[in-house]
Amino acid sequence: MFPIRDHNPSLQTPYVTYGLIVVNIAMYILTLPAIGGEMLWYRLALFPVAVTNGEMLWGVLTHMFLHAGLLHIGGNLLFLYIFGDNLEEQMGHFGFLLFYLAAGLAAAGAQIMTDPNSPVPMVGASGAIAGVMGGYLLLFPKARVDIVAIFIILFKVFTLPAWIVLALWLGIQIFGGFSVPGDEGGVAYWAHIGGFVAGVVLAFPRFLRLGGPTFWQRTHGHPPHPGTVYTPSRVPRVTRH
Repeated sequence: MFPIRDHNPSLQTPYVTYGLIVVNIAMYILTLPAIGGEMLWYRLALFPVAVTNGEMLWGVLTHMFLHAGLLHIGGNLLFLYIFGDNLEEQMGHFGFLLFYLAAGLAAAGAQIMTDPNSPVPMVGASGAIAGVMGGYLLLFPKARVDIVAIFIILFKVFTLPAWIVLALWLGIQIFGGFSVPGDEGGVAYWAHIGGFVAGVVLAFPRFLRLGGPTFWQRTHGHPPHPGTVYTPSRVPRVTRH
C-alpha cells in the first residue's frame, strides 16, 4: 500500500522540489557501479562509527543524495513529488530548501544516536522526505491522498485523509525501529522517525503564522479552483499564477 498522488494542487511551480528530484537522479547515475561510481558512493555515504570518531563528517549531509537501488530512489522521489510542492508553496523556495536539509540532518543525528558504533553505511533521502511528510501532516491533515493497495495480482485505488496515511506510515516506522536491530533490517527506521518529528517541529512556526488550527478550516491554504471536481481517479488541472 503506497500513495500515488494528493488532491491538494499547488498554485506555483515547486522549483526546489523538482531540483531535488533532478539532483538525486543525477547522483544515483553518477554512483552506479556500472560506470565506476561505487567508490564515490562509499565516500559520500554516512558511516555512524566514522562520524562518532570525528571522521567523514560530510556524510551527514551527502548521504541524503545517495540511494541503494531503483526501488529505493523511486519510492523516495515519489513521496517527495507528492508532498513537497505544497510545503514549498507555504514556506517559499529557499525556506523549503533549508527545511528539507535540516530535516535530513536531524534524521542522520537520530540514526547515529541510536547506533553510534555501527559500521553499516546509511544512504537515502528518506530521512529528509520523512521531514516533508511530518510538515505536511501538520499543515494539511485533511488533504485527500490516493492510495494504491496491491492484493497479490489485484490492485485498487482509494482515497484517505493525509493524517491517516502519514500516521500509518509513522506507526510502521516506530514498530520497525523497536522490533528490528539496527544492523539487520536494512532500513534506517530511526532516521525516518527523527526526520518526521523534525519536520513537525520545523513546520510549527509556519503553522502558527498561517493561523494555527484555523488554517485547517480553509481549502488546503488557498481558495478552490473554480469548477474543479476531485475524484479518486482524477486530479484536476490548475491554472498557475
